[in-house]
Amino acid sequence: MTQYWLMKSEPDECSIDDALAAPGATVPWTGVRNYQARNFMRDAMRVGDGVLFYHSSCPQPGIAGLARVASGVRPDPTQFDPASPYFDPKSPAHQPRWLLRDVQALKKTRLIGLPELRATPELADLIILQRGSRLSITPVSEALWRFITERLM
Repeated sequence: MTQYWLMKSEPDECSIDDALAAPGATVPWTGVRNYQARNFMRDAMRVGDGVLFYHSSCPQPGIAGLARVASGVRPDPTQFDPASPYFDPKSPAHQPRWLLRDVQALKKTRLIGLPELRATPELADLIILQRGSRLSITPVSEALWRFITERLM
């Protein structure tokens, strides 16, 4: 059964345009350093799940495109690279702490900005809109996915 996710990416690191320009329009989703978000990738995501590609930490945050989960889970190599901002010296190579999945960008959409998301009553249950929510990966219900993809895009 297909599940749906909202995945945040800083466009300076990987924008929807960058993902679409990558070979096979597929990018490794590196840098996740929150246990709950990691656990979503490890335990709940499946190849083929839908992804709302969300630009964060930028002047105009919002949903910028559609993607899908394109691979199984594997260790995130940035945790082992001392030159990476995501380096984790406490993560042993024999038992990696941080994981990734590949995400395949499917299409760029109009930007559905955070103000529009907040102003749409039907989206009140979207986790990203909940006070204090800072996770980079959050589940999206099928009803919210359909509303966003069928009525807002």
